[in-house]
Amino acid sequence: MARMRARTRRGRLRGLPGAAELRRRIGIDEASRRLLLYFIVPTWVGAGLADWWCHRRTNIERTAGLRESVIHALMMTEGGVPAMLGLFFEVNAGVLGVTLANLGLHQATAVWDVAYADGRREVTPTEQHVHGMLEQVPVMATAFLVGLHWDQARALLGAGAERPDFELRRKQRPLPRPQLRTVLAVGAFVAAPYGEELWRCYRYRGAGEQVEPGEQADPPGERGGS
Repeated sequence: MARMRARTRRGRLRGLPGAAELRRRIGIDEASRRLLLYFIVPTWVGAGLADWWCHRRTNIERTAGLRESVIHALMMTEGGVPAMLGLFFEVNAGVLGVTLANLGLHQATAVWDVAYADGRREVTPTEQHVHGMLEQVPVMATAFLVGLHWDQARALLGAGAERPDFELRRKQRPLPRPQLRTVLAVGAFVAAPYGEELWRCYRYRGAGEQVEPGEQADPPGERGGS
């Protein structure tokens, strides 16, 4: 009997005006969440950790130093903010605007990063490939979100029938607790290595051990016990 009543309610919902639009919006929200949780975030995390390892192998603390490490932390923030907004808040014109702005900032910061490291630290072919991934993941994420939320993307540009919505609202269907704990754990897992890198660069800078541009840093195993 209970199943029959549930089926009846679902049948009535399907017949209500606007029910199809509601189901479409719920489907889009679920697609956005799956995209961010199961593709964008894992790819971003994997590439970020690989990049951190490349920095460590090339003695960033003794070469490019603290400034480049700060640039790396800035780029991770620029990529992380739109992902968190997409996971925890309704994606509308405001969230899309922040995402597009962060994409532009991230690409500009990536150019700054390479220009600063050039001549100060060896950027290996492996690291260059990792950089390519780190630069393209935000592009893919932005393109997917714009495509999934096309009406609000057009509204952001003053086109289409919808009005742009800039209100920051928590998702009507928030992340389940297990997924929320996973997201927070992943965030801490990524922040820890870059925090370690910042501290390592700060410590070497304070000790006056940073190598000047053009000098060759000792390999990791030849630091005389440092």
